[in-house]
Amino acid sequence: MVIFATVGLPGSGKGEFARVAAEHGVPVVSMGDVIRAVCADRGVDPSTGHGTVARALREEEGPTAVADRSVPYVTAALEDASAVVIDGLRSPAELAIFEEAFASHDIRLIAIEAPFELRAARLADRSRDETDVDTEALRSREAREAGFGMTELIDAADVTIANTGTLAALEATIETQLAAALDG
Repeated sequence: MVIFATVGLPGSGKGEFARVAAEHGVPVVSMGDVIRAVCADRGVDPSTGHGTVARALREEEGPTAVADRSVPYVTAALEDASAVVIDGLRSPAELAIFEEAFASHDIRLIAIEAPFELRAARLADRSRDETDVDTEALRSREAREAGFGMTELIDAADVTIANTGTLAALEATIETQLAAALDG
């Protein structure tokens, strides 16, 4: 069984990896969705409070809070599938939670990278939250996520995908990664 764990700065293409995997029947557990669910439970608008809730959750429950809350979803997904994508790791501590919980699985850490200007343009098109349209807010968001340990996690990736071309090129690269893992 294979677990693809994606990491990347906002707008890098993690969501595209998840989308392509889902189109190939691979279940996706989004760590961002876990935070959005906590936002809903707390009556917070995720478009303005996602980062605040993510930080608060980690302060309240520890640095692995989001990963800890994601493990049951991954476990459930693996009951009916031979692979799963965990979308959006932020730290080595989160990866360690998954490595411990799924020690018998092949966990592949996939970093997706793109230059700041390209990611900012993509996020402006997406406009999911306030950091998507404000480049200074995006820089602050990236600094916060780097503080979680994201940079070390990106550096530790098994595979790095440079997402600087077309969407079709990214999709082809993702399909190659999926096929190599699922067929091998």
